[in-house]
Amino acid sequence: GLCAGGAPSLSYRELKDLKKTNVLHIDVRERWEIDRFGKIPGSINIPLGELVEALQMDPIEFKEQYNQKMPCKSDPVVFSCLAGTRSKQALGFATSLGFS
Repeated sequence: GLCAGGAPSLSYRELKDLKKTNVLHIDVRERWEIDRFGKIPGSINIPLGELVEALQMDPIEFKEQYNQKMPCKSDPVVFSCLAGTRSKQALGFATSLGFS
């Protein structure tokens, strides 16, 4: 399940096209799910339970923790999970923190 602000859901092909642009792809599945089912290339894993804290981190701390530049509030971000429920929650959290 994929979720983006402009379009509530994306197909895999749309995501592949988006990933050619400067979009940050955050996979909100749990770490054991990544281990079991595999990582989506080019995504960073921030489990849903850590997301609110992660999006409020100091950018240096974020980079150390996730090995990725922290997104600005106006940066394009895509969330994904297994079925789409957690990515919708992630989108809600990000929006409430001021991400557009």
